[in-house]
Amino acid sequence: MNAPVSLLFGVHAHQPAGNFPEVVDEAHEKSYGPFLRTLHRHPGFRFAVHFSGWLLQELLERHPADMALLQDMVARGQVELFGGGDMEPVLAAIPFRDRIGQLRALGDRLERAFGTRPRGAWLTERVWEPTVVPALLDAGIDHVTVDDYHFVCAGRDLSELGGHFSTEEDGRRLDLFPISEQLRYRIPFAPAAETVRHLESLACEGQEIAGIYFDDIEKFGIWPETHDWVYGRRWLEDFIEGVLGSPLLQTRHFGEFRARQPTRGVVYLPTTSYIEMGEWTLPAARADDFAELVARQKEAGVYDRFKPFLRGGIWRNFLSRYPEANWMHKRMLDLSARVAALPEPASDDMVALLHRAQANDAYWHGLFGGLYLPHLRRAVWNAIVALEDALDRCAPSNACTTMDLDLDGRDEIFLRDGHLVAVVRDDVNAAVCELSHRQLSHNFADTLTRRREHYHRLLDETVASRAQHGGIASAHDRVAFRHEIVPADVVEDTRPRQSFMDTLFVEDDPQGIMPRYARAGGSGATFQARSRAADIDKGFALDEGVLRVTYDIDAAQALRWEVAVNLAMPSCDGFLGRVRCGDRIGGGFGELLDHGIATGLTLEDGVLHGQARLAMQPPALVATRPLHTVSQSEAGFEKIMQACVVTLTWQLAAGRHRLVLEFSAAAVDPAPDA
Repeated sequence: MNAPVSLLFGVHAHQPAGNFPEVVDEAHEKSYGPFLRTLHRHPGFRFAVHFSGWLLQELLERHPADMALLQDMVARGQVELFGGGDMEPVLAAIPFRDRIGQLRALGDRLERAFGTRPRGAWLTERVWEPTVVPALLDAGIDHVTVDDYHFVCAGRDLSELGGHFSTEEDGRRLDLFPISEQLRYRIPFAPAAETVRHLESLACEGQEIAGIYFDDIEKFGIWPETHDWVYGRRWLEDFIEGVLGSPLLQTRHFGEFRARQPTRGVVYLPTTSYIEMGEWTLPAARADDFAELVARQKEAGVYDRFKPFLRGGIWRNFLSRYPEANWMHKRMLDLSARVAALPEPASDDMVALLHRAQANDAYWHGLFGGLYLPHLRRAVWNAIVALEDALDRCAPSNACTTMDLDLDGRDEIFLRDGHLVAVVRDDVNAAVCELSHRQLSHNFADTLTRRREHYHRLLDETVASRAQHGGIASAHDRVAFRHEIVPADVVEDTRPRQSFMDTLFVEDDPQGIMPRYARAGGSGATFQARSRAADIDKGFALDEGVLRVTYDIDAAQALRWEVAVNLAMPSCDGFLGRVRCGDRIGGGFGELLDHGIATGLTLEDGVLHGQARLAMQPPALVATRPLHTVSQSEAGFEKIMQACVVTLTWQLAAGRHRLVLEFSAAAVDPAPDA
C-alpha cells in the first residue's frame, strides 16, 4: 500500500527595504492579502511562510487585519514560520557576526509578533555556501530549503530527493530540504487538478515521500495574469480542496516531517544558487556564450543530462561585475568592522542601520531591477551614510585617510569633515567615487555606469528585424518597451560615471583627450597629468562642508577644458527636481539644458529635501543632461535615470590658468515647489 505523500508547502514574501509604499500596498492587494484570507478559510491546509523583516513590519502596520489572520493561523498550528536574515541579506556575503545578528533579529521580530521563534530558514535567492552553516545553527536554525538543482549539481538524482538530507560544517549538522523544480514550474500555473495528480503520482509503497514546494508568494497574484487565475478563477481554492480531499496527500510542516522521518544521508552542496542566477552573474559576452551553450544542449535533447555541469557563475560575481556594488559592499564591511570594534555594544539604531545596509536587492541585477533601481541603492546608501555618521560621533575618523578599501589594487583617499565624506580614487581619472552628505544621509556620487547587459541582444535583434522588414516586430519576435529606445541608449560608457571627470579638447584632436593622472604625493589628494597639450595639477580639499577641486593648467596651446560632474538626485526626471543657474530656473533634471556662462549652479530636489550646489571660478559654460541606463522590468525594456550630468566648459588660451570648483549641499525644508 502506498504511503501518503507529505506536501511541504511554503511561500516566501519579500519587498526591498525602502521600496515605495504604493508598491507594498499593491502587492498586498493582489497577493499577500487574498492569499492569507484564502488559506485562513482552510485550517486543515498546513503550510510554511517566510516574510522578510522590513516587509513584515510594513504589513503589520499597514494591513493589520490580514496580519491578524496570520497570527490566528500560527496560533492554531496551521502555519510554520520560517526565519532568515532580517533585512534579506545574502548571508554568504556578510560577516559571520552579522549573519547571526540578522538571523536573530528576524527571530526576535517573529517572536514579538507571533509568539514563536523559527527553526527553519529561507536563504536569500537560495544562495548556498557551506560557510553559512555555523551561523544558522548558532541562531537556532536547524533546517533550510534550497533548490533540487543544488543537489543535482552535487551528483544526486532527482528520484532520490523526496525527503531531507544533512550536511555539516566543522562537524556541525544542518538539514537541507530540496525544493522541487517541477512543483515550482507547476504551481500555480498548471491546472489545480493536474498539479494534485502530479503530487499523488509521487506516492510509493512503504516510504513516506515529501513533495517539497517553497517559492515566491508573488506568483500568487502579482505575476502577469496570476491574480485572476489564482483568485478570480479559483486556482488556489481548487488546489487546496484537491489536496485536502485526496487520500494520498497530507500537508505537513517542514519541522514536523523532519521529526517524523530520518535524514536521507549526508550531502555536500557546491556553491550555487538557482540555475538562472548562474547566467545573470556572468559578464554580457560570457552570458551570451552560456545561453548559446544551453540552447544547443536543449536542441540536442541532452540538456537535462548535462544540466548539473552548466552552472555559469556564482552570486559573488556581481561584486566583480559591478564596481558600484563592490564599493557599497566594501563600505558596508568596513562599517561592520567598526561597529564590532566599539568598546561598548552598538546601539539598536546602529545595528538596524547596518542590517539595512546589507539588504541584498541593490547589490545585484538579474532580469529586473536590483542595482539598476536608484531608490534601492539609495536605501543602502542612506543606511551607510547614517551609520558612518553615528560611528564618527563615537570614534571620529581621520580627516584624511588612504586605503584600498575595494581591493582592486588602487587606493582611495577619504576626505572627511562634519558635513561631507568625499572619496577620490587614486587612478588615471583622479575622480570622486563617493560624495556623501551626512545630514541628508545621501551619496551624491551614487551613479551607475552604462554597460552592456546580456538581454540587450534582444534590442539588437529587434532593431535589425525592423530595419530588414519595416514596421513593427511580429508576434513571435515582439519585445516590449516601456520607453522609446534607440541603439545609442545602450552604448557602453568608456569611463566610469564618477564626478570631476576631465576631458581636454584641442583643434587637432576633436574627440578629446582624457588626462591620465598620477598621484603627486603628500598627505592630501593631489594629482598631476602631463601631455603635449598641457600640464595639469589637480587637487582636492575639504573644509566646512565644501569640497574644493582646483586645477592649475599650463596650456601649451589654446584648448577647451571640460569637467563632468555626475550627481545622483533622488527626484530623477520627476517633477520635484529643478535646476537653478543664477536667477534662472532652467527646468528639471531630466531635461537637456544649456544654461550659458555662469559662476554657480544649484540642483534643488524635493524628494531629497535638499540641494546640491556647484560654484566655479572663473565662470564656465554650463549644461545639464540626464544619464539614463536601459534595463528590463516586468513591463518591458525601460530607461532609468541614474544621474544629472553637469558639464562645465572653459575655453583657455595658451598660458597658465587656475580653475576652482566648489561642491556643497544642504538640507532644504520645505521642499522646493514643482
